[in-house]
Order: sequence, then C-alpha cells, then structure tokens
Amino acid sequence: MVLKKIGSLWKKNNNPNLSGLVPDFDELTEIKKYVPYLKGFKFNGASNRAGDFKSSFKGRGMEFEEVRSYTFGDDVRDIDWRVTARKNQPYTKLYAEEKDRVVYVWLDVSADMRFGTKKELKSVTAAKIAALLGWFALSNKDRFGLMVYDGNKTHIFEPKRDYNHLLTILKKIEKIAKETLFVKNESQEKLKSLQLAIKRIGKKAIVFLIGGFDVSDDEKLKHEISALCSVNDVCLINIYDALEYIAPPKGQYLAEYEQKQQLITNSGTAYEQEYETYFLQKRKNIRDFCAKFNCRYREVRSDLSIIEQIRPI
Repeated sequence: MVLKKIGSLWKKNNNPNLSGLVPDFDELTEIKKYVPYLKGFKFNGASNRAGDFKSSFKGRGMEFEEVRSYTFGDDVRDIDWRVTARKNQPYTKLYAEEKDRVVYVWLDVSADMRFGTKKELKSVTAAKIAALLGWFALSNKDRFGLMVYDGNKTHIFEPKRDYNHLLTILKKIEKIAKETLFVKNESQEKLKSLQLAIKRIGKKAIVFLIGGFDVSDDEKLKHEISALCSVNDVCLINIYDALEYIAPPKGQYLAEYEQKQQLITNSGTAYEQEYETYFLQKRKNIRDFCAKFNCRYREVRSDLSIIEQIRPI
C-alpha cells in the first residue's frame, strides 16, 4: 500500500474523474436541502454559549436596545452590571434583532487541505460546509460573504443577500479548487490571508473559519485568530482526515506531500498509541485555545456525515 495525496494519485494516473478531489457545483447547490436540519442550530463550543443561529450570537447578531429590571427566568449573562451597580438592583439588557447582519466564511482550500484517504479531500468537505452555511445565512436573510484561501492568494466575495450572488460564489469555489489542485503553498500566505480577513471583515460579524488548524507551536497563527475573535463572533471548524487520527495497519508506507516523500513505519501497538496521543494533544491544544479566546469550536471528519457532526447536539 502506498500513502499519497488523492490528488497525486489522480495526477499520476491521469484520471479525468475529479469526484472527491474538487468540490462539485451541483453538490454545493444541492446541499441546501439540509438547511432545515440546522434550524435550532447550536454552537455548543468552547464558550458554552448556546442558542439558535441568531440568539447564540447575541451582542453581535443581536443589537442592544434597552435595559429593564431583572426578572426571574432572565439569562444572567445579559445582566448589565454597570446599571446594576448604579441602581443597586439587577438590570438586564434587551436586544433587538440586527437588520443587516453579516455572515462571513474564511475557507482554506490550499495544499494543506488537499489531503484525503477515504471519501474525499478535506478541501472538498470544507467547501461543502461553506456552501451549507451560505444557504443557511440566505434562509435567515443575512448577508453572506466568503474569502477563499488557495495557498497563494485570497479570493474575496463581498457580503450580499442575494441568491444569484451565492450561486456565483459556489461556481467560483469549484473553479478555484480545479485550478489550484496541484499548486504548492507559499510560506506565510495563510497568515497574510487571515490578516486580510481581519481588515476586510471588520467588526461585529459572524465569522466561520473552515480549514485544518494546528495551534500547537504557531504563535503567529494564534495571534491572528485571537485578533479576529476579539471583535467578532467566531466559530472555528477544524477538518481532519481519518488517517490523522487512526494510524494505518502495521507495516511500512510511503507518504507523499508536495513532491516530497517520507517513509512511515507502523511497528505495532506502541506506535499506534503514540500516533493517537499526538492527534489528541493537537485537539486539546486547539480546544483550549478556543476556550481562552471565546471562540466556538467544531471538528468534522471528512469521511463522515457533515450534518451529523455540526447539527444541534
């Protein structure tokens, strides 16, 4: 058995079938049928703030309107402590739904995401989630914008509340993925892309970061994500392949990444335990990071049902 990127195998065999290698426009369009499954959508992430897509982003997706005396049953998280201290009795904040809310997705389809050993590449899974969020935002009458990082540049689609605009975005996702399927990443471009996102997205938006993230030893990456979290409501959706979690069967394998090859040897139980421990530590690092900066967190395995992994729990 030879472990290679699916894209590398396709290139070698010159297989014209791109299924699982690039996101398909028809699939990105048809995924809107799953929008009803997201009604009552909850992000029970690191911050433990719950509620549907609207109320879970209260303070960003909802606009402050007034205060009134606290009554039994009010959410204690909405207590206005300044007014409470001044009046010497508890007051709670009231919110009105924001009329022009912006939902932004930052999508990574770079070489780091062009990896998959089962159903599809991680980049394809990420694109499907981005499309689903686009349809969901549209169903909520929100403006939807997208930034696609392909490894070398960032493609920007300004937020609009428009059906045809979303279709254009989905076509562009497919086109970008096809054109960059075998393009290498440029170093530091991901950081530049996130820096650009901070500038373009601004403040008080609902932001989804979809990609493969490892914050273990990357202080610069953590800085950019935390900066985005400080002024927006952010949900980080981490995509991973089964092989990143579960070691291949005992034996030797040849792994290939961007024309570089490395021999991997599974010597048995000890190796498999170390392999799993490494993944679990990475997972803990990113969960702890998200908890620290009040960032919601979801993780999606690329060979399993997307809906079952991000729908309300």
